[in-house]
Amino acid sequence: MPRLVNIDDAKTRLSRLVDRAAAGEEILIARARTPLVRLMPLSTPAPREPGLVRGLAVPDAAFAPLDPDGVAFAGRGVARIW
Repeated sequence: MPRLVNIDDAKTRLSRLVDRAAAGEEILIARARTPLVRLMPLSTPAPREPGLVRGLAVPDAAFAPLDPDGVAFAGRGVARIW
């Protein structure tokens, strides 16, 4: 069951309430015993797995030499490669 905390007490003890919420406790902040907001921990994203796209085909065009008249970006303008 979530813990009900008065808004004035929450202002005084915010740091402690955040620590408790981060530990997994659900805290309801109320005004005149009417719940207004819920303080609860954020869900953490799953860690990334290296090699997730392993086995996908890369087209041969990705390894083809660049066109000698290609365009390169330099600063804000566009410069031609000669």
